[in-house]
Amino acid sequence: FSILENYYYVSPLVGVFFLALTPIWIIVAAKHPATRTVLYSGWEPVITAMVISSIGGLILDTTVSDPNLVGIVVYTPVINGIGGNLVAIQASRISTYLHLHSIPGELPDERKGCYYPFRTFFGSGVNHKSAQVLLLLVIPGHLIFLYTIHLMKSGHTSLTVIFVVVFLFAAVLQVFTLLWIADWMVRHFWRKGKDPDSFSIPYLTALGDLLGTALLALSFHFLWLIGDRDGDVGD
Repeated sequence: FSILENYYYVSPLVGVFFLALTPIWIIVAAKHPATRTVLYSGWEPVITAMVISSIGGLILDTTVSDPNLVGIVVYTPVINGIGGNLVAIQASRISTYLHLHSIPGELPDERKGCYYPFRTFFGSGVNHKSAQVLLLLVIPGHLIFLYTIHLMKSGHTSLTVIFVVVFLFAAVLQVFTLLWIADWMVRHFWRKGKDPDSFSIPYLTALGDLLGTALLALSFHFLWLIGDRDGDVGD
């Protein structure tokens, strides 16, 4: 990174190098039956997920450009990583359940109407219970990471009570929304005869990045507006 300012051609050369390797990886992937399927059908979700994640990156870049809100940088990987991992677990569980109890194109528990949140989190099924457990993991998980960041003195933001409350609210809202979307999206792709593991998880993790970054940016703006600033936010 230190030489990019003086040697602008280094970055394009790195990109060209990896592009030149692409045919090799295509040949390798085409030789195995499992990866051959993804090679032909997995481009749409990956490219779309890249676009969604890029929108989150633009939000982060805009927020970081404000010197008062630069503290968001440390917490973005935390909220995005935890949210993306939790929803990926739920998507995989629902996908496995569908593989075990039905065939592609048919749902074992066909349900009418909209996928409102109560249908995702309230019920006696294994997928309902896993959604509840994953949602309950959000607060203790984030508290551990927040305390770790505080101990390492890595953040630009001191842990005030209002900051922790607002951050945890954003994190819970992110995971709540992702689990709700996952409940619909996995079944949607299954009904269309597509493998949810290959199609839904890229979308969900990208949405996790977008939601996490957007909610975190809103949280930092809110904290700044209510006066939780100076040494607390972005100093």
